[in-house]
Amino acid sequence: MKRNNRSVEQLVEEQLQKWNQRGKERTKAGIKAGPVITISREPGCGGTKIAKHLAQQLGMDLFGGQIIQKVAESVQMSEKVIKSLDEKEMTKRDDWLTALFETRHLWPDRYLHHLTKVIGTIGRCGNAVILGRGANYILPQEHTFRVRFIAPIDIKLANVLRTTPEEAKKYVLKTESERQAFIRQYFHADITDPGHYDMVINMGKLSTDGAADAVKAAFLSWKAVVNS
Repeated sequence: MKRNNRSVEQLVEEQLQKWNQRGKERTKAGIKAGPVITISREPGCGGTKIAKHLAQQLGMDLFGGQIIQKVAESVQMSEKVIKSLDEKEMTKRDDWLTALFETRHLWPDRYLHHLTKVIGTIGRCGNAVILGRGANYILPQEHTFRVRFIAPIDIKLANVLRTTPEEAKKYVLKTESERQAFIRQYFHADITDPGHYDMVINMGKLSTDGAADAVKAAFLSWKAVVNS
């Protein structure tokens, strides 16, 4: 789901129509929903560009963190997304979300409630790349390929467009702190823990294309094992 001049409402409506058509085709062909790639990244690592490359190369839908956040914050849009699943699929999703809250001892406020259900719906529809918003903590591990991108501080600063080096450093540190706080608050987890990911890539010596190719190869290999 790309972010452009169209409104969030238009983007959501287009995605729902796509899911509806794809769901009919899958049901007719007896095909299950495809797995999902979640991407966590440090600021300045090029994670957003890599996510776009992956989505294009693999023919998957891209859901940016800001779009998901806006949908989760809007009760009307959240309900529209959640109701896009049939009753059977909604039950499956709610079962694993209940387990998520119980095993992690989470106390969901309204935002977390909608966030988990929106991401859960995306996961059930499958064939998507999800950027940020703690998606790797929400979706079942067996259907999710979880990736994190990191980089040395000098690489991150060089990739952040700000007026001065001081402003760039301030942005990187502030954004990193906010993302860590978000994960701690909502998922009681440490975003930097490599155990939460299937693949961690240091962008210090890789190009965007190189990183996308590495993730694509690993994902397709994992997907083949899952589907075997």
